Amino acid sequence: MNTRTKFTQSIKQLDIETRVQYGLMFLFGALCLVAAAAPLDLLIKVAVVSTLFGLTAGIWIAHLVQIVQRAADRNGAATGTDQ
Repeated sequence: MNTRTKFTQSIKQLDIETRVQYGLMFLFGALCLVAAAAPLDLLIKVAVVSTLFGLTAGIWIAHLVQIVQRAADRNGAATGTDQ
């Protein structure tokens, strides 16, 4: 199996929420890089890049919270200590 097939299969195993989050992180991150290289006034560039980076970081933090919550739910279900 080649690397591309392994990558595709690993993406397909993710749930739809995770795929959407990864897609949005990639999109806003790429837009952040494009805006940083764009020939804009410095103040506008700082505002746009900061906003896009903030969106990227916010989605990333939300994703991490979601992962921790799912792990806690699985652990609680496995030990029978649901609260």
